[in-house]
Amino acid sequence: MGRLSRATWIGLGLVVLSAILYWLSNRFFDARRGDFFYLADAFLHGRTWLTVQLGPYDVIPIDGRFYVPFAPFPAIVVMPLVALIGPLQADQIESGLNATLAAAGLGMCWWMVGRIGVSRLTDRAWLTLLFGFSTQILWVTTRGGVWHTGHLIATILTFACLIELFGQRRAWLVGLCAGAAFLTRAPLAFAVPFYALLLLGPSTDDRPLASIPSHAGAYIARAAGAIRCRPLLELALGVAPSVAFFFVYNQLRFGSFLESGYALATLPDWLERQRALGLFSIAHVPMNIDYFLLHLPRPVLGWPFIRPDGLGMSVLLTSPGLLFALRADWRRSQAWWLAGAAIVVLIPTLLYYGGGWLQYGYRYFLDSVPFVMALCGLAAAHHGGIGWGWKALTALGVAVMWIGVFWAYNL
Repeated sequence: MGRLSRATWIGLGLVVLSAILYWLSNRFFDARRGDFFYLADAFLHGRTWLTVQLGPYDVIPIDGRFYVPFAPFPAIVVMPLVALIGPLQADQIESGLNATLAAAGLGMCWWMVGRIGVSRLTDRAWLTLLFGFSTQILWVTTRGGVWHTGHLIATILTFACLIELFGQRRAWLVGLCAGAAFLTRAPLAFAVPFYALLLLGPSTDDRPLASIPSHAGAYIARAAGAIRCRPLLELALGVAPSVAFFFVYNQLRFGSFLESGYALATLPDWLERQRALGLFSIAHVPMNIDYFLLHLPRPVLGWPFIRPDGLGMSVLLTSPGLLFALRADWRRSQAWWLAGAAIVVLIPTLLYYGGGWLQYGYRYFLDSVPFVMALCGLAAAHHGGIGWGWKALTALGVAVMWIGVFWAYNL
């Protein structure tokens, strides 16, 4: 076995350091909603329901049984832990588990940008800092609970897909990770076609789009000739078990393959009125656009100088460094497929009634963040590094998100 590289040691050090920082931020917060631990215990005992109601909302009570509306893969992930120490003890160490998951996601980001071609370790560190401490990863780790653990696991799985796509490109493995991500955060199903496009493209994508024949017929003929069926078949076979599980799980719980439970969950009256407009509806788009891009905190005179309302906050304030993605080399098809995935994955949440409350920033954007981080990696590789202006924007976002740790305990 060869010695670990300097980059690997630094990456491992960042993972350990970030795990400590995440745990320091969340160790005193108890979300009191460890639904996934109790669902894992239910799975271990051959049930799909809980025997107790863990909270008044976001639960589905039917004939004395209490169903969890959230996608079930996080419960599958924690089944070994629950089998070892039980659901109650697992729930009690949720802060440490979430800190570990968040640190693992940060390590995956470090790994991915290296695979993309960011050679300078300082640039990799800045991009990793951008992901780990200037996005809602910090917020969902601090707050914990059933609403947030899924984000941490889905992020890890999405990074796994991208690492493989920029590495050995095993389509079946991309499919398995993509399917698990869908069973964690349903909007990530819409990323699968873009994984297929990335698989069908060249591994290094050296040829700029400008060199493709301009004549439409020649381009279509060339594209058709380049399509390889085997990667698509392997990708589909990798995704298939998760899709099958999704339908069977719904049928066992609610007697319908298509009923996921989100339309049945208990809600406060004001949110029930919101859902009455439609589980997914264009009517929700202005609200979600506001929370995603426009919503700002109220300035206050004393520390910490801004006061959020918990509904949302513009990503341009929390994560301005992500704009570096715009500097990617848009002559490369990879950049367009990554951008397409980031946009298409976001569309269902913009149509969704939920809004993401209680939040500091717009946490649903986390489904798209790994693709945006990949674009940032392409930008750093293309330009040979990250300029000080972009580093300053990243530092600003980190400062804003650390203020969020204070508000996690005080909203």
